[in-house]
Amino acid sequence: MKCAVRYCSRSGNTRLLAEAIAEELGVPAVSVDAPEAKLSGHIDVLFIGGALYVYGLDKKLVSYIRTLDGDMVGRAVLFSTTWLSKHSFDLMRKELEARGIVVAERTFYAKNKPSAERLKEAKAFADDMAK
Repeated sequence: MKCAVRYCSRSGNTRLLAEAIAEELGVPAVSVDAPEAKLSGHIDVLFIGGALYVYGLDKKLVSYIRTLDGDMVGRAVLFSTTWLSKHSFDLMRKELEARGIVVAERTFYAKNKPSAERLKEAKAFADDMAK
């Protein structure tokens, strides 16, 4: 399976999850605002993460998702870190499905900064969802 990891992180918490997932998959974790975030070919599984900021997704994450071509992504897998609400999953799912991208039901969440144990769990999640 060809996998990619993209994320948007202001505090660094979501970046930590992205890096753990990417390490497990042997691919780079790329911020959505980096030039190399653009997908260069078909991806079987796109791991994509972000969090809520003032009750919505970061505009950079929304803009990135809106550049995705549904024919280039087999399915998306969501991950997030937030202080209070998991509503980011609903918002990311809505944006991705509007692009014609299938979104996995299972997600991965860490409240605030993920602990070492939670990062280990993120790696196991990535391994399972990349199959």
